[in-house]
Amino acid sequence: MNANNGIINQISPYAVSATIDRLEAILQAKGITVFARIDQQAEAEKVELSLPPTQLLLFGNPKAGTPLMVAEPTIALDLPLKILAWEATDGKVWVSYNDPNYLKQRFSLSDELVKNITIIAPLIHQALL
Repeated sequence: MNANNGIINQISPYAVSATIDRLEAILQAKGITVFARIDQQAEAEKVELSLPPTQLLLFGNPKAGTPLMVAEPTIALDLPLKILAWEATDGKVWVSYNDPNYLKQRFSLSDELVKNITIIAPLIHQALL
């Protein structure tokens, strides 16, 4: 796992679709709302462009996110939380997401508030087992 520009990238042992399926199932089991699943490869194909498998999952919990937006309304630019699964040119599948510590710094969040979004790393870890 590495962080680059506030983005954490982690290798997935699963295909893009299976990775997102696993994440979505875990989120739903925990009662976390999945707002959207965007198959960006399929959208590219609709306009006759080529893109390796790429899917974006938007999810969150208004009970956790609302206090963040009350404290700093512009964090809504990064909420709901997002997870991107994508296939690199070498065939490896990656999961990418915003580092909660980067969001903490970017929006001057308190330690208490950032706890509302640190759930993302354990959820990804669970999905990639």
